[in-house]
Amino acid sequence: MQFLSYFHPIVWIILNGTIFTRIASFMTIPFLAIYLQNELHASPLIIGVTLGIAQLCATFGGFIGGYLTDKFGRKFIILTTIFIWSAVFVGFATVRVVGLFIVLNAINGLCRSFFEPATQALMIDFTVEKKRRRLFSFRYTAINIAAVIGPLCGVWISGMSNAKVPFLITASMYAIYGVFLIFIFKKYEVTPQKHEEKQTILQMFKVVFADQKLLYLLAGGILVSLGYSQFDSTLPQYINLNIENGVKLFSVLITLNAIVVLALQLPIGIYTERISIMKSLIIGILFLAAGFVIFNFATTSWVFIVGMIIFTIGEIFAFPMMNALIEEIAPATQKATYLGASQFKNLGGFIGPVLGGWLLVHFESQLYIVMAAISLFSIIFYRLAFSKKQVG
Repeated sequence: MQFLSYFHPIVWIILNGTIFTRIASFMTIPFLAIYLQNELHASPLIIGVTLGIAQLCATFGGFIGGYLTDKFGRKFIILTTIFIWSAVFVGFATVRVVGLFIVLNAINGLCRSFFEPATQALMIDFTVEKKRRRLFSFRYTAINIAAVIGPLCGVWISGMSNAKVPFLITASMYAIYGVFLIFIFKKYEVTPQKHEEKQTILQMFKVVFADQKLLYLLAGGILVSLGYSQFDSTLPQYINLNIENGVKLFSVLITLNAIVVLALQLPIGIYTERISIMKSLIIGILFLAAGFVIFNFATTSWVFIVGMIIFTIGEIFAFPMMNALIEEIAPATQKATYLGASQFKNLGGFIGPVLGGWLLVHFESQLYIVMAAISLFSIIFYRLAFSKKQVG
């Protein structure tokens, strides 16, 4: 009972809701590329555009969603978004035209960029400052628990039925969660916190172009995100083309990614506290690049599994440090602005699937060598940022 009293009940509800909705998402989103390839016969380039548009919309949607959340309140944005999101997945199950699928995935990206910041802000509203670091650690764990369960459910459901059913189940889960939240918000009064400083979207853009250190960090983040986006875009297609039962192998790799994160996050986190941020970041990027090289030459399932373990270790080292650097350079009065501006690194998530799709068609044998090189190139920008200000 003491454990349960650590957070406000609404925080526990949102954390468990994160597991529930992320399971729903992981049942379908990682397999969008394969679905488009097998069911709609889309080309790798079109698949890249379809997947990338969600990241592009999420990049700018983060700014807009934050502004609307402040203006209309957490409850309104959360409830409106979750039901629109449910409708998007019904669309995924019924649409047979690739162009409409692109539009739906754009809305999907917007929904995520509205819903997740709003739920995080709501949890912060009900959590004292000294407990917030643990709160986000719990949330990261919740996401990875869902990443273990969701893909396996997706493969199992697809094996028992046609490829559309997982989308309809995801839509139903989102709708159920939305109805549940209506009752929760009636029980607990949810009012937005008052902030002394409110940043407009225009101010966020001004901050980005005025701070050279931030620009270097964003450039490095864009390149890392560009490489990492291959996990959801070209990797499932590449495996599906080159390995028998590729869909099952990819589901294993997604699950393995989450398990490795859950198993190694704590020991690696303790180790990174003993070294500089820059050293941790470089180690992470080197592991990511090594994972790409292994993918490039993999011809058996076991080699892909080894590559995924290496790749995931890089993710654990690098990703927390990318966020830590942004917060480190942010002035005390502009934390929200800098964190909002950090969403620009998601541009890599838009460019990556498009570039990766083109490379998959024309230079398949060099695809992941190129991605390894791009990831390594990001180190230059991080070093330039460090030359402006020594961090960590």
